[in-house]
Amino acid sequence: MVGSREREMLEEVFVIEVEEVELVVEGEEEGKRGMLLLSSRRYLLARSCSLLRIHAIAMGGHNNSDVGEQQQQAAKKPAGSSLNAAELIAQSANATPAPSTARANLSSIVPGWFSEISAMWPGEAHSLKVEKVLFEGKSDYQDVVVFESATYGRVLVLDGVIQLTQRDECAYQEMITHLPLCSIPNPKKVLVVGGGDGGVLREIARHKSVDQIDICEIDKMVVDVAKEFFPDVAVGFEDPRVNLHIGDGVAFLREVPEGTYDAIIVDSSDPVGPAQALFERPFYRTLDQALRPGGVICTQAESLWVHMPIIKNIVSACRHTFKGSINYAWTSVPTYPSGLIGFMLCSKAGPAVNFLEPCNPIDQAIDPEKSSRRPMKFYNSAMHAAAFSLPQFAKVELEHLLTPPPSS
Repeated sequence: MVGSREREMLEEVFVIEVEEVELVVEGEEEGKRGMLLLSSRRYLLARSCSLLRIHAIAMGGHNNSDVGEQQQQAAKKPAGSSLNAAELIAQSANATPAPSTARANLSSIVPGWFSEISAMWPGEAHSLKVEKVLFEGKSDYQDVVVFESATYGRVLVLDGVIQLTQRDECAYQEMITHLPLCSIPNPKKVLVVGGGDGGVLREIARHKSVDQIDICEIDKMVVDVAKEFFPDVAVGFEDPRVNLHIGDGVAFLREVPEGTYDAIIVDSSDPVGPAQALFERPFYRTLDQALRPGGVICTQAESLWVHMPIIKNIVSACRHTFKGSINYAWTSVPTYPSGLIGFMLCSKAGPAVNFLEPCNPIDQAIDPEKSSRRPMKFYNSAMHAAAFSLPQFAKVELEHLLTPPPSS
């Protein structure tokens, strides 16, 4: 069993896939760095930990004389036949799971550590130390997990993918909201598709010009879980201007009269499962139809580092659909894959929109009373302008597809 000293030293873990593996045990001295085989294609890189001690844990606590025999047994063991090393190490941290009727994403979360592993970002994973699992459930659409982390506060996970943490959610919620709303004068009617945690609602509610906020979230469990475990995020649901619709966002938009909204924010998860339709051309057409002339949309648009083909497809679909401005912005979110996330911003034909320079500056747009009670942590006008500056590799791929800045 891992002692308190080892638990203190195991602060953060990263997993990397490799082509060939060999079970290795190095560093007989406690505290020496090294490498440990977790499964047939996965290694654990651990800072400042005793490999000898960890190996004993992984192999069920046997003494060192059994190492060679254990290596041979590990090589023959069918995948999934029993707990692997990652699970055993994680269990040794003694995190307390909450009771639930369903075990969600057992391959991704076990007592002690959460590791985000997905085909959307192959060959890498980011792990957070779990202090306590607060909720595990399975809705009609996805697995839902909430846990208390050692460094990022509470964490919401859907289908094994981090959606938000208390520490860095501000960077995403504030940017996806204020980038579009500060780019048009006096937005009054705003729709949110997805966004069941309520964070985007919280940010929209800051804008004093807004009269109506509609939200269509497909999964009621996400709303309920957010209200219970993330009250500072879900506070947006308390605003009297908010109208909550539980259902399919695509179906909801088909029933919306043409020209209804000044802005639509699509706060979706990645383009798999229930969110896949929110990244396809027919959906963009329904967004365009629901906007008034010169209205704007902002949608989650993946990471420049790992999703460039997806981003180019999104840009292409938007160019085909929206006849106003087309721009791409990004922000830093440490717990998202590669540490950043992008946004696609588009406007419908009509009054010109320059996303790069806010015409509705945040200090004039928001209600001062609401701002003083719950100050923003990330967005400001300088961050707005900077968000559209692309690194050179992304400029080469995307700049010719985007709306150029207006000539001075």
